[in-house]
Amino acid sequence: MKFTFNHNNFNVTDIEKSIKFYEQALGLSVNFRMPAPDGSFEIAFLGDGTTGHSLELTWLRDKEGPYELGDNEIHLALCTDDMDAALKKHSEMGCVCFKNEQMGIYFIEDPDGYWVEIVPERN
Repeated sequence: MKFTFNHNNFNVTDIEKSIKFYEQALGLSVNFRMPAPDGSFEIAFLGDGTTGHSLELTWLRDKEGPYELGDNEIHLALCTDDMDAALKKHSEMGCVCFKNEQMGIYFIEDPDGYWVEIVPERN
């Protein structure tokens, strides 16, 4: 028996704002959108165009207020082939929330407070 990664989910308070952030910050694009017939939720799957892994964004109509993210120790991580350009872009966007220069990584924060780790490609 074998298991492979498929997707991760972040629940969001504004799906359009979140999609725009992930498109702009990370170059992800929407592969599939599924609104509920009754308007109670909408799901969007975003991909990087290279791997089969997706980020599922879920918006729930009846959710009031922000999501409780606890200590925010759970996160998504993406590799980049140009850390300097990525850090410059994210700094200009104002979304860098933590840098670990010793490890050579940093984190950005999305509109709902989720952290995304940016790591260099390691060949």
